[in-house]
Amino acid sequence: MNDDSVVNSGGGGLDGSHFSVLVVGGGQAGLSVSYWLTARGIGHVVLEKASVAAEWRDRRWDSFCLVTPNWQCRLPGHAYSGDDPHGFMVKDQIVEHVRDYAAKIEAPVVEGVAATRLRVGPDGRFTVATTAGTVTADQVVIATGPYQVPLTPRLAERLPAGLTQLHSADYKRPSALPAGAVLVIGTGQSGCQIAEDLHLAGRQVHLATGSAPRVSRFYRGRDVVDWLDDMGYYRRSIAEFDDADAVRLRANHYVTGRDGGRDIDLRAFARDGMRLYGRLAGIEATKVAFAADLAANLDHADAVARSINDSIDDFIATTGVQAPPGTRYEPVWTPRDIPTEIDLATEGITSVVWATGFGRDHRWIDLPLFDGKGYPTHDRGVTSFPGVYFIGLPWQWTWGSGRFSGVADDAEHIVATIDFVRRRNRTFDMPWIAGTPTSTYPSDDNWIAPRTAA
Repeated sequence: MNDDSVVNSGGGGLDGSHFSVLVVGGGQAGLSVSYWLTARGIGHVVLEKASVAAEWRDRRWDSFCLVTPNWQCRLPGHAYSGDDPHGFMVKDQIVEHVRDYAAKIEAPVVEGVAATRLRVGPDGRFTVATTAGTVTADQVVIATGPYQVPLTPRLAERLPAGLTQLHSADYKRPSALPAGAVLVIGTGQSGCQIAEDLHLAGRQVHLATGSAPRVSRFYRGRDVVDWLDDMGYYRRSIAEFDDADAVRLRANHYVTGRDGGRDIDLRAFARDGMRLYGRLAGIEATKVAFAADLAANLDHADAVARSINDSIDDFIATTGVQAPPGTRYEPVWTPRDIPTEIDLATEGITSVVWATGFGRDHRWIDLPLFDGKGYPTHDRGVTSFPGVYFIGLPWQWTWGSGRFSGVADDAEHIVATIDFVRRRNRTFDMPWIAGTPTSTYPSDDNWIAPRTAA
């Protein structure tokens, strides 16, 4: 089978095929690459281990919605066209949006086929082992996303056996948890939104906070995202930062698009009955300890939100844009006498939700293109190993690289490079500097996924 052949869902007939370009991952990033490859007439196939939009469908909770407004959903050739550009699509709408895109562009997606090993063959072509056989390709795009492995700390093993534990990737709805109070650990976007979901359902929530920042939903008459877009924030490249590695690992600002969008104010939750604590510090049977940093965590989040609003004020003053006066946030609750230890049984806590982030798993890639921390070495997705590309990484080039808003530009850039390389009609053979492919990675028993983000 070659580039022009029809590939059946499920991978039938895939074994032994060769493609000019193989795209691994059928989410919005992989589909965006497919769009530009088709536009340039480059034959390709997209392998998706589950189904298109499965990440949105299966690893999000029922009330999940975007935190960026719908107008930012700008996949190439498929901008948002609904009647609520300043609203926030809910989970089912997101799934429909992505699947409609795949159908619209007639992407050559093979669903239900996972790539399991990527190597370079003796002929210089890339050899990819899959669950449906082995294929070869001249060039490969890895669009598997940054949120592959849910990370739960080993500390979780110290909790009582009868306690329900799950990662945020597996949380669905309050009613799916047993009756009783719930301890949520982590205050990135997922942790805060899940805590709110439980809180609004009338559950008693205990929330272990961290250093994640927050942002106002609206300020001076507009969504803050609208202001930041006008200010050029989303066009700022990672190359403009002195601390690029740190920027890529920053926790996202917590906010929500639920019910038309609003702030997530942990102080207001506490005022209304949610129990807040500092960072998780230890577990011993039913006793859970927390650091005494709750006040600092809340103050830090407020300071970041305030600084963003200050930058909007400066922009308005400089440009003369007409806008209503800004309203300064006033804390509605201040922590006092917060315990640094609780007893799960005494508090009636029957469930723990670990909102502790994700990591990457690139052990299937047997190519010397990773740095000492397991991060792919690349320049805007073009890796240090010729012919291999990444798409959809956080801050791959801009803030929007891992989101609907910026992935189109990154995909176009990568495909332009692919086309240039293809026209040169070159193959590559980069030897290992030291060791062997299998010695690059620790054994499975000792392997820990490199952290992506909180």
